[in-house]
Amino acid sequence: MLYYLGGFLKEYFGPARLLQSYTVLIVMALYTGFAIVRWFMPRFYNFMPHDRGREFTVSAEAAKGKPTGSGVFFISVFALLSFIFVPLDWFKSSVLLLTWLMMVTGYLDDKSVTSWGEYRKALLDLVISVVASVLMAIYIQKSSPDGSICFWLPFLTHPIKVWPWLFVVISVIMIWTSVNTTNCTDGVDGLSSTLVLVALITLGVIFYFILGHKDIAQYLLVPHLSDGASWAVMTFALAGVLMGYLWHNAYPSKVLMGDAGSRALGFYIGLMVMVSGNPFLILATSFIILLNGGMGLVKVFLKRFFHISIFAKIRFPLHDHMRVNHGWSPTQVLIKFLIIQLLITVTLVGIFFKIR
Repeated sequence: MLYYLGGFLKEYFGPARLLQSYTVLIVMALYTGFAIVRWFMPRFYNFMPHDRGREFTVSAEAAKGKPTGSGVFFISVFALLSFIFVPLDWFKSSVLLLTWLMMVTGYLDDKSVTSWGEYRKALLDLVISVVASVLMAIYIQKSSPDGSICFWLPFLTHPIKVWPWLFVVISVIMIWTSVNTTNCTDGVDGLSSTLVLVALITLGVIFYFILGHKDIAQYLLVPHLSDGASWAVMTFALAGVLMGYLWHNAYPSKVLMGDAGSRALGFYIGLMVMVSGNPFLILATSFIILLNGGMGLVKVFLKRFFHISIFAKIRFPLHDHMRVNHGWSPTQVLIKFLIIQLLITVTLVGIFFKIR
């Protein structure tokens, strides 16, 4: 909204042109999101459901009774800020709506006295992921000069064309996996939100400085996204509200995001990775999240449906294994996982963009 308002007002007031600067919009969205959630979220604690002891929480008794489901607040703030600061088109508006709906499904489960159950939540994840993937395929085809969908992949100089149906399948798997692994990682104060923050900042930088910059994208032999800067504004808006939440969630936490926050955040990361055109970027943004939560999902899946046991001596999520088997404190889990993720992020971003 401000972008278009700036275009209208600059004829009458010169400095209004700054509202069409993506750098200015990014800064405004980031700081506004942080300030709103930092200062106003505690006022809504009494209206939130309270934790009843989560399955993968490191200190379930310490978490019990704390306000949870705070994702309903900061994801709603994110949607509002995106409407204000991001130049929206029909697909970006759809992304906001679907992210908000993913949050609602998690919030209703947080609020419910009886858990919705794994299969019900998995079905809802699947439906929203399919809708998002189909809309994304249509959007990319309409945005492409030749109507095709392409991936730019590590170690390959030229983009690879992908059939729309295959893109949708890969996208659904990517988004569903990101949703559930992010949800499983939400068990240590500040862990999930910190790792997601690294992912968001990484994606925001990539969209703004690389994919959204015509000359840099051409130099690095990656496709240029004409609306890359717009995606960066939206991504930094989410990073800002997440920083505000993390202010209250840092150990020892005063509030929990619940499924309302973790599911929406995982959905957005998975979707943005697919918008970037390189599915392997999920390794650069969320490797520890995938390892921490994903291996547990694989372990349970193989045991439940094929009676195959793997990693019998390893507890999942992995943060629980490090706490119980290696004696790591919650702070040690957070800091060490963060260090590993930062090392992986820097290495893989360098490899993906330079070795081509």
